[in-house]
Amino acid sequence: MAKYIFVTGGVLSSLGKGITAASLGALLESRGYRVTVKKLDPYLNVDPGTMSPIQHGEVFVTEDGAEADLDLGHYERFLSSNTTKESNYTTGKIYKSVIDKERRGDYLGATVQVIPHITDEIKANIRAGSENFDIVLVEIGGTVGDIESLPFLEAIRQFRYEDGESNVMYIHVTLVPYMKKAGELKTKPTQHSVKTLREIGIQADVLVCRSEYPLNDNYREKIALFCNVSKECVINAIDAASIYEIPHKMSKEGIDRVVLKKLCLEERESDLSVWEDIVYRIKQPEDTVDIAVVGKYISLKDAYISISEALLHGSIANKLKVNIKWIDAEDLEENTPDKFLDDVDGVLIPGGFGDRGVEGKINAVNFARIKDIPLFGICLGLQCMVVEYARNVLKLENAHSIEFAEETPHPVIHYMLEQKNIQNMGGTMRLGAYACRLEEGSTAHAAYGEQLISERHRHRLEVNNEYREALKKGGLHITGVNPEKDLVEILELKTHRWFLGCQFHPEFKSKPTKPHPLFSSFIAAAYKFKKEREELEGKGE
Repeated sequence: MAKYIFVTGGVLSSLGKGITAASLGALLESRGYRVTVKKLDPYLNVDPGTMSPIQHGEVFVTEDGAEADLDLGHYERFLSSNTTKESNYTTGKIYKSVIDKERRGDYLGATVQVIPHITDEIKANIRAGSENFDIVLVEIGGTVGDIESLPFLEAIRQFRYEDGESNVMYIHVTLVPYMKKAGELKTKPTQHSVKTLREIGIQADVLVCRSEYPLNDNYREKIALFCNVSKECVINAIDAASIYEIPHKMSKEGIDRVVLKKLCLEERESDLSVWEDIVYRIKQPEDTVDIAVVGKYISLKDAYISISEALLHGSIANKLKVNIKWIDAEDLEENTPDKFLDDVDGVLIPGGFGDRGVEGKINAVNFARIKDIPLFGICLGLQCMVVEYARNVLKLENAHSIEFAEETPHPVIHYMLEQKNIQNMGGTMRLGAYACRLEEGSTAHAAYGEQLISERHRHRLEVNNEYREALKKGGLHITGVNPEKDLVEILELKTHRWFLGCQFHPEFKSKPTKPHPLFSSFIAAAYKFKKEREELEGKGE
């Protein structure tokens, strides 16, 4: 029987519930427990797949093809286990399931209500798949006190009643702000947040208190007294330079020992050496490398969170510090690329949807190709590489993706066959893991060290197979193909130092403990380019 830990948040959003849950999961996993993490989101969308990345952040894709909240990316980066379709539920998904059951007559004429039907559906989904784990961590999205999250909070309140005191616990993440004028930390927001949670019927067992400055014993005792928890259960989460420091910091606070004691689990020996090595590499790099990310959603950091983390992982693998230069693709439509890209060591073109900024991405591809700067294209990035090559090398006038120019005479990128008659937008793309066979001797094959790989997808369009022969004859090699449907997965330009585009999203599988091979290879190539350029500049002087 799995033990359940529920993580809620109070005072305000963006306190780091996801990182808290992921870090605790890493600590419990380091003690030999099988751990998974789930996310419950209070919005009415069935999933975040149709939401703007600028508003909600990146859409994370699981192995089995779920479009999910970006926090699932944090969970996977901190844990060895992967998330699934059963790891992320929204209010929209819960209500849709209940309404579908009501329409089928599953409730045998009952009046369908929030309690028990909605709360029972929530509980059933939390329990789904839990038999494979010792501990299930569940993060509740939103802030305690919001009306949207009430059904989720009521559902998790019932868990302790059903499963017993030793099998369920509640962790509340809150804020202890520093008032500069008064020169002190203030505990009142935490007190009020815990009071609101208690009014719902949930008594927090552990408080994770975010703060800029350390909580001394006086503050801890005050919080413990007014929030009805023991002093050892007041965990101070001070701002960290890197999220990968947090497991070690939380271990020093003793949160994993408190959790194991509360859940009546054996306190096995912990091994955090892998996290200590990661933090050491981050803090003690041997050199730096500058990477430009030419994107469409750079106004929100979370829109490319898996990209930035995968670049960090690639730099960790090479004992380097990566400096990311965020560039708005639209700026490259109005200005010459050299103004933005002349001083970088590598260029990455990430995925995206819609025609805004596409010509800027194509201009970035052209600049990097001509200047022989390492270039990495992901999903739409690969498609922009194909369009640029078709226009400027194969001389196919007005070549484009049919997504952006329906009347193009050369649709080098077109809709996949099964996507042509799709009506609904949500959950209908090519999603999840698909196989890819690599060409021996290719850059991709050298990076992976194996011939058959599997990567996660999220797209509707693909390279038009009618142009494959022309691309190959023109020098753009197809080095990765899906063996089942004969679709292009990876393209490389072998005359270039490092020029690779992939139709899939490798960033979703990268972890600090296991950097993705393509990101590691890309960072290595960018650093080599940097050193060669420095050597040439030195000779020029």
